[in-house]
Amino acid sequence: MRPLIITVAATGTPTAQRVAALCGGDFRACGAGGDDARALLETAFRQGRPIVGVCAAGILIRLLAPLLGDKASEPPVLAVSVDGKSVVPLLGGHHGANRLARKLAEELGGVAALTTASDSRFSRGLDEPPDGWVLENPGDAKRVMAAVLGGAEIALDGDMPWLAEAGYPLAANGAIRIAAGAAAGLEGDLFYRPGTLVAGVGCSRGAAADEVIGLVEASLSEAGLSPLSLAVLATVEIKADEPGLHAAAAHFGVPLRLFSVAELAAEGDRLPNPSTAVEAEIGIPGVAEAAALKAGELVVTKRKSANATCAIGRAQTPVDAEEFGRAPGVLHVVGIGPGDIAGRTAAASEALVRSSDWVGYGLYLDLIGDLRMAQQEHRFGLGDEEARVRHALELAGSGKTVALVCSGDAQIYAMASLVFELLAAQGGRAVSDAARGIIVHSHPGVSALQAASARAGALIGHDFCAISLSDLLTPRETILARLEAAAAGDFVVALYNPRSGRRTELIETAKAILLARRPADTPVLVGRSLGRPEETTDIVRLADFDPSRIDMMTVVLIGSSASRAFRRGDGRLVAYTPRGYARKAEVAE
Repeated sequence: MRPLIITVAATGTPTAQRVAALCGGDFRACGAGGDDARALLETAFRQGRPIVGVCAAGILIRLLAPLLGDKASEPPVLAVSVDGKSVVPLLGGHHGANRLARKLAEELGGVAALTTASDSRFSRGLDEPPDGWVLENPGDAKRVMAAVLGGAEIALDGDMPWLAEAGYPLAANGAIRIAAGAAAGLEGDLFYRPGTLVAGVGCSRGAAADEVIGLVEASLSEAGLSPLSLAVLATVEIKADEPGLHAAAAHFGVPLRLFSVAELAAEGDRLPNPSTAVEAEIGIPGVAEAAALKAGELVVTKRKSANATCAIGRAQTPVDAEEFGRAPGVLHVVGIGPGDIAGRTAAASEALVRSSDWVGYGLYLDLIGDLRMAQQEHRFGLGDEEARVRHALELAGSGKTVALVCSGDAQIYAMASLVFELLAAQGGRAVSDAARGIIVHSHPGVSALQAASARAGALIGHDFCAISLSDLLTPRETILARLEAAAAGDFVVALYNPRSGRRTELIETAKAILLARRPADTPVLVGRSLGRPEETTDIVRLADFDPSRIDMMTVVLIGSSASRAFRRGDGRLVAYTPRGYARKAEVAE
C-alpha cells in the first residue's frame, strides 16, 4: 500500500516531497494539528497505510493517540525531521517501519533512530518476514530472538535467503532450528510459510462460500500443504462477481485474482483433466487447473464438489499477487454531498482515498481536491453522463478501483441508476463482460434538498417529493403530471434542474401549478451553490418567488400548505413543516 507522506509546515515540503519520491508515497501538505491532518491520518491509519510525517514526533503522537490499541495491526508510522537528518520509527517497527527508516536515512544522509533490540544488529526482525512469507508461530519469535541476541546460531531447514541477508548467524548445528516450506508438519523453533501456492477455482453460478472453502481446504490437506502458503485464489474473469469466491478468498486472507478466457485457454494443452462441458459453456476446457497452472507446477489436480472445482499450483518463489492475473474491478459510486468537506460522509472520503481513479464532472472533482493524492482523474463535461458512467465501468472492468463522483447523493438525480442501467443493458449499449462482473459499492451523500432544508430550518420535516424540471430525458407531459400530483397531494416539493439557459418555461409553470393549490405566503426556499464559498439561501413567499433568478446551481424547495416561516430573535428567517405534534398534544389534553 502506498505510504502517506504529510508535512504540517511549509519548511517541511521539500523533504516531504523527496521522501514521497523515495518510497513511492502520496504527499499532502496539512495545517499544523488541524482537522485536515487529523482526518487524513486517521483514514490512512485505519487503512493500514504506512505514514511518514515530516514534522515533530509529538504531532503524530497526539493526532494518532486515540487510534492506538492493537500492536499487531498497527501500520508503520515514522517521524522525519524537517532537514531529513533524523528518521524515527514511532510505530510498527517490525511491520516495516525500521526498514523504511533505514532506507530513508541512507538516501537523505541522516540517521535512523532505531530502538528495538533486534534492529540494532539485524536489518530485519524474525517477526517481520519479507512480503510473500508468513510466520506460523509468531508467539515464539520473542523467545527465539532473545536466544539469537544472546549468541545462539540458527540451523536452517529450507530455503530462506533473507535470513542471511538480514545478518543472522547460520550454522548446520545451530541451537535454534528454523524451518520453511509449504508442507504441513514442519518441526523446529520457528516455521515460515512461503506464499507459493495458488488455488485455481471454478464454480457454478451462486455456489456457496462454505462449499468453495471446504473444497480448497480438502485439496490442500490431500497434498499435505499448509493453508498459510496459499497466496492467491484464481479464476476466470466471468466469475468475478461470484460472492462465494470473494468470501472464500477473504476466509483464507488472500486476494481473488482473475484471468481472461484467452489467458486460461493458453494452458489448454497442459490440463490433465479437460472438460468438454466447460469448453461448451465458456470456450475453454477447464478453469481450476488452468488457473492453478499459472503459478507453474500443478501439485493437486482438479477436485470436484457439487458446485465447484479446485486445483492447486505451486510457484518456485513467493507469488506477487499484484502481478498475478488482475484484481476484480471495484466501482465506488460516491455522493460527495453539497461540496464542502464538512458535508462529506466518512464513507465517501474513504472510498475516494482508496480509489486509484476518479471519474466525474470537472467541477465535482475540483470539490474533492483536498483528498487528491496519486489518483488518475478522468474529467467529463455536463451532458456526457452515459459516456462518463461507461468509462467508469470499463475502467473498473480492467481491474482498477474506481470512484464515480457525484454531487449530493448519487441516488438522487445522479449517476447511480445509470450504473445499473448499463450493467443490465443488452445489445449496443451493453458493457463488456469484464465490466459486467465488477463489484459495485454505493456511498450515500447529503443531497442538495437536505442541505438546503438544514441551512434554513426544517422545510422537509414532513412528507416531500423531488421532481426534476429537465425535459431532456423526461417528457414534458410527465413532468407536468408529476407537478399536478405533488400539488394535489400537498407535498413539500424539491425542484431539481429547475432552469437553464434553454429551459425557462417549466419553472414558471411549476410555480403556477403549486400556487393554485396552496396559500400565497407558502415559504419557498432557494438554495444556490450549497456547500461552496458562494453559497446563498433565501426564503420568500410563493407569490413573490421569481423564477427568472433561478439557474442550474440552484435547488428550489416549495413548502406544503402547512409549512411556515418565521423570524428568530437574531433576525434570521427560517422555514419548517410541522408533522402534527400540536394536534397530538391537543388530543392528550
